[in-house]
Amino acid sequence: MGNLLDRINDPADLKELELAELEQLATEIRECIIGTISRIGGHFAPSLGAVEITLAAHSVLNSPEDKIIWDVGHQSYPHKLITGRRERFDTIKQFGGISGYCKRAESPHDIFEAGHGGTSVSAALGFAKARDLRGTDDTIVAVIGDGSLTAGMAQEALNNAGHQKTDLIIILNDNQMAIAPNVGGMSSYFSRVRAEPHYLWAKREAQEMLRHIPMGERMLEAIKRVKGSVKQLVVPGVLFEDMGLTYLGPVDGHCIATLQEAILQAKHIGGPVLIHAITTKGKGYAPAEADPYKWHATGKFDALTGEFAPSKPGPPKYSKVFTHTLLKLAERDPKIVAINAAMPDGTGLKDFEPVFPERYFDVGMCEQHAVTFAAGLAADGYWPFAAIYSTFLQRAYDQIIHDVCIMNFPVRLCIDRAGIAGNDGPTHQGAFDIAYLRPLPNMTIMAPKDETEFQRMLATMAQYDAGPIAVRYPRGAGVGAPTGDDPEPLPLGVGETLREGDDLAIIAYGHEVYPAVAAANYLAEEGIEATVINARFAKPLDESLLLAAARRCGRVVTVEDGIRAGGFGSGVAEMLQDRGCAVPVLRLGLPDRFIEHGDRNLLLEKYGLDADGIFKSVMAFVPGRATAAASVGVSADD
Repeated sequence: MGNLLDRINDPADLKELELAELEQLATEIRECIIGTISRIGGHFAPSLGAVEITLAAHSVLNSPEDKIIWDVGHQSYPHKLITGRRERFDTIKQFGGISGYCKRAESPHDIFEAGHGGTSVSAALGFAKARDLRGTDDTIVAVIGDGSLTAGMAQEALNNAGHQKTDLIIILNDNQMAIAPNVGGMSSYFSRVRAEPHYLWAKREAQEMLRHIPMGERMLEAIKRVKGSVKQLVVPGVLFEDMGLTYLGPVDGHCIATLQEAILQAKHIGGPVLIHAITTKGKGYAPAEADPYKWHATGKFDALTGEFAPSKPGPPKYSKVFTHTLLKLAERDPKIVAINAAMPDGTGLKDFEPVFPERYFDVGMCEQHAVTFAAGLAADGYWPFAAIYSTFLQRAYDQIIHDVCIMNFPVRLCIDRAGIAGNDGPTHQGAFDIAYLRPLPNMTIMAPKDETEFQRMLATMAQYDAGPIAVRYPRGAGVGAPTGDDPEPLPLGVGETLREGDDLAIIAYGHEVYPAVAAANYLAEEGIEATVINARFAKPLDESLLLAAARRCGRVVTVEDGIRAGGFGSGVAEMLQDRGCAVPVLRLGLPDRFIEHGDRNLLLEKYGLDADGIFKSVMAFVPGRATAAASVGVSADD
């Protein structure tokens, strides 16, 4: 049959293939994903498990007139390969390449963008009601993983879909996993359902049989009258049926013919229909099937052996420092508990669980619940450390305000992946946490310059009981600063001066402290002597230290790896103005745009937040030096 994938440039091309050819195509897609991701790294196991769902949906539907919405996008690589992006697939998640998620600008078949789980059913229901208002008959499909179905928003959407009664197909890609193994009652419910027979087809066969025997119709009526009292005991999918959805399944999520039949039957049934497809995360690659948790996303690896490329020796990752330090603190204080939202590996808390299993809580893909759960623990005398990525903490903003800050509970927010997070792109860059936390009354916000200071900040959090406190820290490794087992807490709201100079003051925050010091050394070579201050705290600011430096130097530069609008630099400028210190202020940080995907260091360089970029921006800011700065192509507003 030859190489089929090379002939597929649009989903319409699938309609020319026989079932055996679709099955061969599934194999070729897996081979392409394995071959490509082994060379460049990226998300891996989720898409391997979604190949047949992708081919079944696209082969019976007419995208983009019919709309398929993928939740989260980890599972959309097969979709990308058959929608005109095969030639660029080896650029996925690379700077200037295609996105690792659905991207409307990339393809008309990418209907909706999502980097956070649990959004597809809400979006699909919106598309379905728009279709109804428009009076067309296009089919709307949401493909949602069972991990995403634990998200509260997904439950809200299912509830509303059952009420709206409009035509909508939801394909539940049930591989028993999110990034990590699923937890909670919803996961247990699916485990029970997986063990049941194919309820819908059995029910229909029984109905047809009864209609053809004497008294059969009367027996059916009797069954309907008592159905509500007995179905709780015998019907898989009853949760969805009670919400007003028709439940089909469980079905084999790796059988294209079965999936095609289920989708066509769902269209025929009408209304909201949920197809429960059982799949294997990592399907087709034995190491990923054996350990889908490990293979959710990978670096480079040997496709034949499954061995990962050796990692370069270097400092530990911040997530490792976090867990090591929290364990030491928890040994001394039995009130310390740890919380994460379905990210035990990424946050490092998977190493906390075996040591203190009764004090470890993975709440699933439920950041809102995680924060309010932490508030409840704090309200009753415990010290919760909630480790949540910056981008995911955005989902819990209302809970931070209402359930933590207003009642002033000592919840410890450990904000991982703050600043530029890298190749996952706009949905995952931790650009906004400084700006969205800084305005909140009662909130304390810190960021470390290195691993030593990070440990001291965690020790500070462990003894701080006056209200909510947050520490933000970047993805990846630190700078190699020494770590220990007994860090000393920091004095609250106190910064430190790292370098003295009278020409200007550079006030840096968190990750940007060391690049600011390096930039100041470059400036000294140009005859410009800068004071460099490690702010440590975005709130409260060390006002006496910052005011003294601003008044002495007469010119201030702030540097942060967050959004400039409303961020750390804005806080410094506001404070200086409020205290009557009218000095020029240059705020360096991320611009007013969503930051694209790409290597973290490359993006920091692009936005002028490496040492060279800070140096060039300061040169343009200092009177009489703009010409020199222009010669190296600098604009402080880039």
